[in-house]
Amino acid sequence: MAEKKTHIYDESKIKTLSSLEHIRARTGMYIGRTGTGAHYEDGIYVLIKEVVDNAIDEFIMGHGRRVEIRIKDCNVTVRDYGRGIPLGKVVECVSRINTGAKYNDDVFQFSVGLNGVGTKAVNALSTDFLVRSHRDGKYVEAVFKQGELVKQKKGSAGNEKNGTLVEFTPDPEIFGSYAFQEKHILRRLRFYSYLNAGLKLIYNGEDIVSENGLQDLITDESQFEMLYSPLHYRDKMLEMAFTHTNRFSEDYYSFVNGQYTTDGGTHLSAFREGVLKAVNEFSKKQYDGDDVREGMLGAVAIRLKEPVFESQTKNKLGNTEIRSTLVAQVRDAVVDLLHRNPKTAERLLEKIEDTQKLRKELQTVKKMARERSKKVSIRVPQLKDCKQHLDLSRNKGTESQIFITEGQSAAGSLTSCRDPNIQAVFTLKGKPLNVCELSRDALYKNVEIYNLMRSLDIEETVERLRYQQVILATDADVDGLHIRNLMITMFLRFFQPLVARGHLHVLETPLFRVRNKKQTTYCYSEKERDAAIQQLGKSCEVTRFKGLGEISPSEFKAFIGKEIKLSKVTIDDEESVPEILSFYMGRNTQERRQYIMDNLVIEELPV
Repeated sequence: MAEKKTHIYDESKIKTLSSLEHIRARTGMYIGRTGTGAHYEDGIYVLIKEVVDNAIDEFIMGHGRRVEIRIKDCNVTVRDYGRGIPLGKVVECVSRINTGAKYNDDVFQFSVGLNGVGTKAVNALSTDFLVRSHRDGKYVEAVFKQGELVKQKKGSAGNEKNGTLVEFTPDPEIFGSYAFQEKHILRRLRFYSYLNAGLKLIYNGEDIVSENGLQDLITDESQFEMLYSPLHYRDKMLEMAFTHTNRFSEDYYSFVNGQYTTDGGTHLSAFREGVLKAVNEFSKKQYDGDDVREGMLGAVAIRLKEPVFESQTKNKLGNTEIRSTLVAQVRDAVVDLLHRNPKTAERLLEKIEDTQKLRKELQTVKKMARERSKKVSIRVPQLKDCKQHLDLSRNKGTESQIFITEGQSAAGSLTSCRDPNIQAVFTLKGKPLNVCELSRDALYKNVEIYNLMRSLDIEETVERLRYQQVILATDADVDGLHIRNLMITMFLRFFQPLVARGHLHVLETPLFRVRNKKQTTYCYSEKERDAAIQQLGKSCEVTRFKGLGEISPSEFKAFIGKEIKLSKVTIDDEESVPEILSFYMGRNTQERRQYIMDNLVIEELPV
């Protein structure tokens, strides 16, 4: 039988894309995720970052102390007052890949945009893109549509100050339906101000400026939590600041040439090691790293001439050759700071001693918990495990999932219809403990929570998490929502990195089933239910699912298979987590009741 023509692999199947076509076809390579604007890392904010980065590079090189950013609806305008793009190269600098001055150390010594891609990607991914450069009383302007040049003009700029203006609108063909959220924009701009003390950013008329750099960042992020005023060090190549809080985690902000490296890298690991060495040298003791760093909130920023990042999105630094030098510099700087601030040093060491003492007590509790669990069973009795597991230590991911559900009925439905290769089920017995205001030892004293930690393998560290997705599968009633909140509270209070890294989810299951003799529709809201009733006719049967156990295994299989609906639990502002948990899950019952009464909205039903 002759081979079909569609399967023939010859010269005609080889394609060569232009730079513009490649950026639009493989958007993720250049800006990461696209998204709708709901999350901080969504692509529309990366587009803003790429343009503002160029203005920041000018400031770093000593040109222009003001950047104006205006956003109205979906249109973004950025005006800097640096040197301006050389007038004869305006079009090439925003449209031709690997063209720019970022390769020239005489012009830009500490630039983020070393790959010559950023503004070109913004141009290619915008419906409309305008660039105007002002230099010495003259200007050149170019207008593009989806990366294609449509017109160009030049002339006298009069008294207009030197600099560059860029205006663009992200393309809905790439980003779909999107909207800018001001909180994400302001957070990014505040980071720029912390990293560039003295720079004035003007966002829609509002001034954003920092005089103390990373010290302001740590002060703002820790607010009422900090145990002592942040220790702060800054020179031309390195800046760092840190304090301690009563959090159970260690949290850091790391930057390279102004780029927020969300996944850290060499500079962050060197900072952590340098602080440990400094504390041990100053105290003349040998504290464990976990004791020194628990509750630490720190920030480190470095400048490099040739940073090596993992990708164009620059989330992680890979320059290993700088590690030893950076460790020594951090150690020396922190030792000096501790000597210069004796009261702060005393409070820091008190915190470490308290942590060390509590950790030793916790080890005793852990030992008792392990011995107790061995008497019950070698395996966790509430866990129906799967065959595949996540291997974070080797950066090897799987699609493994664990459903945390309430009651035997729901667990039975889940277990009978799950995929045993990748889906595990953990059954909660009754309502979990509210750990909002309890210490870590409560986790080990409570059999229910300890068995869950054993199942997830997070007794010692979240780095050993066994599943890619931890899914809360509770009933859609008051009790189910309360259990969900109790579990989210536990993860946020004691295992916040697990949530921050996107592992915690909520399973969305249908609230209603609407069916007639020919068709069945599952609805996730009352609005969907009403639409289904209108479509299928008034005589259709409507079932309200109050609990997961009411859904038959044959039906449940569709809801946890390829079409599974998950809502990721995300953290918008990490510094506000303790305050939010304390208000909603703490012992302030009267305050909460009063808040509900003051904000209660009663709708009058039609007579």
